[in-house]
Amino acid sequence: MTDELAISSITPDFSTAVPDGDDRERRICNTCGFVDYVNPKIVAGSVVTDKDGKVLLCRRAIEPRKGFWTLPAGFMEENETVEQAAQREAKEEACADIRIQQMLAVYSVPRISQVQIMFRATLESSIDSGPESLEVGMFDWKDIPWSELAFPTVIWALTHYAATRHLQAFPPFTNPPGTEKITR
Repeated sequence: MTDELAISSITPDFSTAVPDGDDRERRICNTCGFVDYVNPKIVAGSVVTDKDGKVLLCRRAIEPRKGFWTLPAGFMEENETVEQAAQREAKEEACADIRIQQMLAVYSVPRISQVQIMFRATLESSIDSGPESLEVGMFDWKDIPWSELAFPTVIWALTHYAATRHLQAFPPFTNPPGTEKITR
């Protein structure tokens, strides 16, 4: 009962200002001075291939871009590495166990406050639709539904994968030149 009374008597009281030592406006609690920092979200995902070189794609069951195809990827959770996040997302979206090979790319999408970290990975299990996928499939390169891909970063990752599929080592890619208009 005491906790309920204490919690119910607290009313959030925030204003926007530039905190001392900062260079941009933030929400600041007028009662205690807490600064509410809002930072970009990290997305982790993979271009997953099987032993025949087919690529795993998932048809989205959720917005945004419901019904479009994507790579297994999603928001990183607290207390996991980016590799663990990519593996978890493949499991959630395609019921797939994957083995991370190496980092493929780091994409910045400031328009939606995201940093997307993509890996190359191999499929280590069968696949099936998870709760966020209408369907999943393994696609030969020539059969990838390019016009039905959900996001520009999916196209970038697939293109960067194609450029490196026969390489053992390479530096990670970043946003392709000339893409600022769609990312900002």
